[in-house]
Amino acid sequence: MSTAEETAGGEDTPWDEVTPDAARRLLVAAVEAFAERGYHATTTRDIAGRAGMSPAALYIHYKTKEELLHRISRIGHVKALEILQAAADGPGTAAERLADAVRSFVRWHAGRRTTARVVQYELDSLGDEHRAEIFELRRKSDAAVRRIINEGVTAGEFDVPDVSGTTLAVLSLCIDVARWFSTEGRRTPDEIGALYADLVLRMVGAGAAEPSPAQK
Repeated sequence: MSTAEETAGGEDTPWDEVTPDAARRLLVAAVEAFAERGYHATTTRDIAGRAGMSPAALYIHYKTKEELLHRISRIGHVKALEILQAAADGPGTAAERLADAVRSFVRWHAGRRTTARVVQYELDSLGDEHRAEIFELRRKSDAAVRRIINEGVTAGEFDVPDVSGTTLAVLSLCIDVARWFSTEGRRTPDEIGALYADLVLRMVGAGAAEPSPAQK
């Protein structure tokens, strides 16, 4: 299995929204190449070779290398937004929903660490129009977490003097997992998610996190 299709702690069928199969193979190859070499050091020939295709075949599905990066980034950011909005809209107290958001967000960044590194750290390589679209998705993700924290403050569950700054800190903490997580480490994506949920609740003054249903 390729590094871009890791399954531990992530979705069971990554990139299944990308069709046809040739387009999916090229996208997976691009994720691997961008993560390994960086966007600017990767050529379309590198990507096509990893996918077992000719360079000309790439242009049938993607007009440019930047279009490939945009597709990867958009899919990743939509997934991130879905995770955070599902937690924000879910049942339970603000503390329970914040813990769920952090657990799920961290688990995705660990379980899909290769993809997440490209999604989160190659934004400056996007063109202006595509970058603006991705920043809008990021603003919505920020808003979902900020809403949970605001509701916790209003309910008296959280002690947070600076909601915007704390929201940024929470998201940055979760995203950074993609940079350092390794399957050779002693913790699984689920365990890292539980640890970070506990840390974030302590950060907002809510005490320790309750274990998730899967951990009970």
